[in-house]
Amino acid sequence: MYIAQTFNVLHDWWRYLVGSVLIFIAWQLIGMIPLAIGIGIKVMGGGNIPVSIPQMVSLLGNNLFLFLMLLSFAIGLVGLLLTTKFLHKQPFKHLTTARKKIDWKRFWFIFFLWGIVSSGFVLVDYFFFTPEDYVLNFQLEPFLILCVIAILLVPLQTSFEEYLFRGYLMQGFGVLLKNKWAPLLITSIGFGLLHIANPEVEKLGYIIMIYYIGTGLFLGIITLMDDGLELALGFHAANNLFTALLVTADWTAFQTDSILKDMSDPEKMGLVEIFVPVFVIFPILLFILSKKYNWSNWKDRLLGDVVEPPKENYKIIEDIGNHDTRL
Repeated sequence: MYIAQTFNVLHDWWRYLVGSVLIFIAWQLIGMIPLAIGIGIKVMGGGNIPVSIPQMVSLLGNNLFLFLMLLSFAIGLVGLLLTTKFLHKQPFKHLTTARKKIDWKRFWFIFFLWGIVSSGFVLVDYFFFTPEDYVLNFQLEPFLILCVIAILLVPLQTSFEEYLFRGYLMQGFGVLLKNKWAPLLITSIGFGLLHIANPEVEKLGYIIMIYYIGTGLFLGIITLMDDGLELALGFHAANNLFTALLVTADWTAFQTDSILKDMSDPEKMGLVEIFVPVFVIFPILLFILSKKYNWSNWKDRLLGDVVEPPKENYKIIEDIGNHDTRL
């Protein structure tokens, strides 16, 4: 239903092509202007031109770089929502869920569940297993600034990625290909490739893509099974927000003034850290969510066809050009 309801809005293939270009322009061109200006000012002040994320962080400082980087995602989110509103005539609720209204209880349930679990893993490792891999990084003033930036902008960054991949693109590919498995795979692989330029990939190798693609697959599964984005939005926001506040490392995309700093050698990370979340933790989460929300008919929800609703269910309106469009 979450994908099928997209037949009720303007869903021509060319609209998704044009829309993707517009969203990219908003995110990567307009959204990057503030970061480019910030780097330009620093370079003119005597700094070296950065060619990598760690060099940008070194030039601008943790909090300023984080703010400018996250700002580009916020601008991208605005571009995405304007694109769906004006190009597809698609309501915000329609992009978010197949329910009668957005269920924020779902968002907050998984937000706090995953926030507590993911933070617990780090704290247990710090206190009981490998405390030598961490140093206390806490400084009150930078941390308070980080809290403001992260709480305001990290949910916008994660929401942009969810509305782009599990929302806009999954619905678009679904109505164009008329099945569910292909959009699930395409958006999961695309989500993984989005992170291919992260410093983690350079340090850990392409094996880390299993984690990124696996995470995208998990988020896609809970979106299709639950007929909405609420759970994916909550999980992703918790994952990035709690990580940004709790722990950082010199070799990650999120370099922040967090409470702890991971000093371990990334090249010594084993396959356990990559495979366990994807093949152990995520399946356990799927089991918990399936029991809580009574998910059933997994095969059809994940692999079935996307069937266009009967024409009489369409609401016909007259657009500005005086010809009928479906909403």
